[in-house]
Amino acid sequence: MCKIELKKVTRKRAVKEGNNLKEMEVLKGVDLSVQPEEICTILGPSGSGKSTLLRLINRLEEVSSGSIRLDGIDIKELEVLNLRKKVSLVFQVPVMFDGNVQENLLFGLKVRDEKSEKEMMKCLNLVGLDSNFLKRDSQELSIGERQRVSLARTLMHKPEVLLLDEPTSALDPTATLQIEKLIKDLNQELKLTILFVTHNLSQAQRLGHRCVILIDGEKVEEGDSQIVLQNPDNPLSQKFIRGELVKEEK
Repeated sequence: MCKIELKKVTRKRAVKEGNNLKEMEVLKGVDLSVQPEEICTILGPSGSGKSTLLRLINRLEEVSSGSIRLDGIDIKELEVLNLRKKVSLVFQVPVMFDGNVQENLLFGLKVRDEKSEKEMMKCLNLVGLDSNFLKRDSQELSIGERQRVSLARTLMHKPEVLLLDEPTSALDPTATLQIEKLIKDLNQELKLTILFVTHNLSQAQRLGHRCVILIDGEKVEEGDSQIVLQNPDNPLSQKFIRGELVKEEK
């Protein structure tokens, strides 16, 4: 059974043109199946609908038509907060709440006891941080440290799926490689299914078991990352990989 399955998913939005509203299709009938424990990278030019796809899976937005299933169950049948614990979205710019790292890690937990304290240390260690970070002011952390804390906070809820929206785009090359290694480790150690949005073709090759290319809201290619990125079949994919395709942000 697929971990995540999209069938004919369309997302429409109303956009203003002059004094009028016009309906625009951000995603157009997208089919996608993601297997358990798979790292699937999602590529495409800006405005192709990549971030929207993640937001639909997490129900930060709702599909206009089509369906999304988690373990065979339509996500509309799941309580939203429970869905978001199972399917967690990590944003491009890590969000830190006021307070120290410990307060950030415990944010949103219903019960804070000795067990949660142990889980906090475990999650910190999983992202390569130690107890010295607990009392650090979250606003004084580097971008790379914030992204690690954001991942640790997500892991506190024991997700089954991670949705990562360009989590390394604001990082320097060294920090980027560190986060990539962390993502691979989380995939292997915790058996997480991961959908990873990126513009970076080399990163998609390093990380993804499989990749999907979205262009203008449509899935134009899908397959093994190495094969698709080195020898794409679709002419639009070929143009994108050569850097000849540019779209407006959506």
